[in-house]
Amino acid sequence: MSGLRAHLLARIAEAGPMSVADYMAACLMHPEFGYYATRDPFGPGGDFVTAPEVSQMFGELLGLCLAQVWLDQGRPVRFLLAELGPGRGTLMADVLRATRGVPGFQGAAEVHLVEGSAVLRAAQRRTIAGDVIWHDRVESLPEGPLYLLANEFFDALPIRQFQRSGDGWRERVVGLSDDRLTLGLGGPVAPPALAERLADTREGDIVETCGPGEAVAAEIGARIAAQGGAALIVDYGDWRSLGDTFQAVKGHVPVDPMAEPGAADLTAHVDFAALARAAAPALHTRLTPQGIFLERLGIAARAEVLARNLSGRALESHLAAYQRLTGAEEMGTLFKVLGLYPEGAAPPPGLEP
Repeated sequence: MSGLRAHLLARIAEAGPMSVADYMAACLMHPEFGYYATRDPFGPGGDFVTAPEVSQMFGELLGLCLAQVWLDQGRPVRFLLAELGPGRGTLMADVLRATRGVPGFQGAAEVHLVEGSAVLRAAQRRTIAGDVIWHDRVESLPEGPLYLLANEFFDALPIRQFQRSGDGWRERVVGLSDDRLTLGLGGPVAPPALAERLADTREGDIVETCGPGEAVAAEIGARIAAQGGAALIVDYGDWRSLGDTFQAVKGHVPVDPMAEPGAADLTAHVDFAALARAAAPALHTRLTPQGIFLERLGIAARAEVLARNLSGRALESHLAAYQRLTGAEEMGTLFKVLGLYPEGAAPPPGLEP
């Protein structure tokens, strides 16, 4: 029995069933046994591959998008170039390389990474050249215009799940059955955040909420509204939560979220409407599929330039990466982009108000 499984069984036996949020938090971030505390999960040898690992084009275009926002907002002489959950640091490294030719941009930028995993911080140190400041929480970022990236960050934050029951709700909880971790239902509850969802749900429907995600969005939105900048949030999900999206992946294959706590990545689809609402008074863009966003930024032209010096398998791999990032059957539609920006400013390029 794994150390985390034993910990969870003892915790539930003593205190009773726990919320899905508490289960996710323990599985992902337990200081001794948690998923992110014990491994580097990225890439072909890990459990999943993110867009920056697919191709350099992703980070290059996002970096140039933020650079254009910086130009449009008057080239502030000092600003925070920040990323939430930066993985191995691949995205930020690509952003810095792509923006090297934008006069004044990197001289004004302070690079800040919000990362709680010591394992991943070590990987980021190896990947990103220059001065970097790390933070455990977004709240510890210093004051100043904030130009922020969050790629596949919000999907890993702990969610709660509520199942419609008559004119109310019952929370899904993690309990025990014959010493096995199982999902069940708690007693009737009436979360204020779900009052309006009675109008668009039916008996048995599941709605997910993410309090930590909304808190982070509120912090980002308040900073951007008051001090300028922009945020690009890229993740899988939709405008409003509906249905059970709690899932686990190990070795690039879906697995039972209850089967191996701490050994598989746990995620859930992002409710972008909740993030946009929490980020007010910052303005938000329309939710845009990743493929459309990247095409508007010129990924086809960039792919063509990079292809000129490639042949054989390298060319095939490059074209496959372009298709994976933009294709309707791959990341292009599954992943969405939401931009945040201050009142009176233009939205980030590639996105519409």
